[in-house]
Amino acid sequence: MAAWLARLSLGDAWYGMYSRLLRTKPVGSMGRGADDLTEMAEGSAVGLAKVLTTVDLVSLGVGSCVGTGMYVVAGLVAKAMAGPGVILSFIIAAVASILSGVCYAEFGVRVPKTTGSAYTYSYVTVGEFVAFFIGWNLILEYLIGTAAGASALSSMFDSLANHSISNYMITHLGTLRGLGKGEDTYPDLLALFIALLVTAIVALGVRNSVGFNNVLNVVNLVVWVFMIIAGLFFLSASNWEGGRFLPYGWSGVMQGAATCFYAFIGFDIIATTGEEAKNANTSIPYAITASLVTCLTAYVSVSVILTLMVPYNLIDGSAPLMEMFAVHGFMWGKYTVAVGSIAGLTVSLLGSLFPMPRVIYAMARDGLLFRFLTHVSALTHTPALACVVSGSFAAVLALLVSLRDLIEMMSIGTLLAYTLVSVCVLLLRYQPDKDTDTHQFISEEDVDDIKHQDFGDGPTKDDNIMMDGSDPEGSSSYPTGGTEGEGDDSGFHTGPASLMKRLLGGHYYTLRLRLGMPDSSARPTPASGRIVTRCTLSLFFMSFLFWSTIIFGVEQGSGAGAVFSGLMATLMVGSLAKLLILIIQQPESKLKLPYMAPCVPFVPATAILVNSYLMLKLSALTWARFTIWCLIGLLIYGCYGVWHSSLEMNAREQQAHASSYQRYDDNLDDSFAPDDDVYPQEPDDRPYQGWSTQFLYSKIKCLLLDRFKTKKIVTNFKSDTRVKKLNCDKLTKPKICVSRIHKEE
Repeated sequence: MAAWLARLSLGDAWYGMYSRLLRTKPVGSMGRGADDLTEMAEGSAVGLAKVLTTVDLVSLGVGSCVGTGMYVVAGLVAKAMAGPGVILSFIIAAVASILSGVCYAEFGVRVPKTTGSAYTYSYVTVGEFVAFFIGWNLILEYLIGTAAGASALSSMFDSLANHSISNYMITHLGTLRGLGKGEDTYPDLLALFIALLVTAIVALGVRNSVGFNNVLNVVNLVVWVFMIIAGLFFLSASNWEGGRFLPYGWSGVMQGAATCFYAFIGFDIIATTGEEAKNANTSIPYAITASLVTCLTAYVSVSVILTLMVPYNLIDGSAPLMEMFAVHGFMWGKYTVAVGSIAGLTVSLLGSLFPMPRVIYAMARDGLLFRFLTHVSALTHTPALACVVSGSFAAVLALLVSLRDLIEMMSIGTLLAYTLVSVCVLLLRYQPDKDTDTHQFISEEDVDDIKHQDFGDGPTKDDNIMMDGSDPEGSSSYPTGGTEGEGDDSGFHTGPASLMKRLLGGHYYTLRLRLGMPDSSARPTPASGRIVTRCTLSLFFMSFLFWSTIIFGVEQGSGAGAVFSGLMATLMVGSLAKLLILIIQQPESKLKLPYMAPCVPFVPATAILVNSYLMLKLSALTWARFTIWCLIGLLIYGCYGVWHSSLEMNAREQQAHASSYQRYDDNLDDSFAPDDDVYPQEPDDRPYQGWSTQFLYSKIKCLLLDRFKTKKIVTNFKSDTRVKKLNCDKLTKPKICVSRIHKEE
């Protein structure tokens, strides 16, 4: 018997922890004003300032991408991977980025309070553990980007000084052979100083740092125009002739696309600043689209000029755009490009450092990281403490780790974040419109009673619909300005039906019938939402399995193994298609937002497939470093975050409040009598929650503990005069009424 009880206790404890990992944050809590920040921030009485315009957001997005992409990645990919085919690599990478960008844009509109970017999105839809995992790896990517930007700027100054800086450091400070690959790795004090300087600029305030960013972007724009015009005088079409356009074949182009994707990482900075944007609903989608198009134009134009001016095998790997003018003896052009390189790399450094403290701030505000990091400066209205801490860590990385090692720590965390955002789009588009407003704490002793409930969320309006078949209030919507469309035939659940009608003509309705798509008036239910959830998660995992089979079985395999892998991949394609068909057969939410990702579920599904492929193209060393960083994050979450989460604190407060009325049984009046009408009929501002499971369970437990002594359980709060006197008949939680009556007596 004791062994059985021990196993039961262990199972209950595991179930309680499992529910904590899957609890989600209500969408409604994301739409509150900045005043809510004052409740969480320590030593602060202010929120983040709303000062960013659409132009500022576009400038941040372009600046965070163009610097390293134009001055570093273009030459690297052209020389070692794709040759002049780098143009195609950039286009393919841009398509992959746009697929994720439109999903980011929808979330920026759906949840405008997006200080934490993909972290916030996943917290709303996927769960707390996944949200922490994504946020933790976004911090890693921003740390690496900041350190790499500082190190690249240091190398640029060193190159302009004919390597006198590095020679001086090696002579007087020595080398760091244990940390870098080569013996010439040295303590980069200049990179340390640059990182600390940019940290100070960001900490001074959003308005100041954005203004500095805009100035550098103007300089970079002028230099870009200069390179295009001046380069026209040195072009040679022979560099593309005789098979030189694709010297490494399409395999090199695809490998280059995986690397070029790094050049587009940074548009998510726009989403992280949603809480500081003046008009997030319109500014965020426009800024993401405009920044990606601008970056693609810059990369393609520079790649064309570079590969037509210099043969791909003679391109300088460290400073390609500077040296392409030096090859033709145009030294004045070289130094002009050097000015633009410094400006562009500085903006990229600023773009990496700018969102990092805001992700840390959002996680600390939710209790997943240490609360002292939520301090907002009353002078600058920025998360100053989080900025200083993160910038200092990045400066230490720039000091001790070589640029080559930093570049190898690529974008695996960011790619995973982009993939999760695409997953979240699918989940929210096909879920019933609801706004969770409570989080029930699951204690070990309550496990058996509540295992049938959804994790992390209290009973919602949709639960009441399932119980009694009625919907007194109609469909609700998220408090983000969206409206519910009526009678809108949203072909393929993607937005305006006219687009699909124009493309398919008379075959549009025939295709809808053959695919089994629901009528336009159909609404999602909890059952259809669960189907989409299962299909989406299966799509996520199967995409990794599919590309693993292609890369490691077909491309790198041979003989019978490659043939078998090809057959398996073919079967997986059919399974992926079946999953998509199952998704489009489910009704979509009628909630209308100022911006919605087009062609759902096809665009998010394609983004998942493309991002998973790029992740699997990264090196084993990158995966090893990624694993180590994740283990550190798991230690922090397991020892601190899961127990200090805001949802955990709220649930414990509710649990303590629930225990306060369990002692009231002896004082209950026998006049309380049950009847069938247990739901208040009066309309309320929020969806009615019905009976609390914990309330009924606590009463039953009291009966058992007192050996079945005669006790009464309150089952109807409308029939008693004391309830009406205390105005309890409009309340949604019976325990509040009991507590009020107890206090009155």
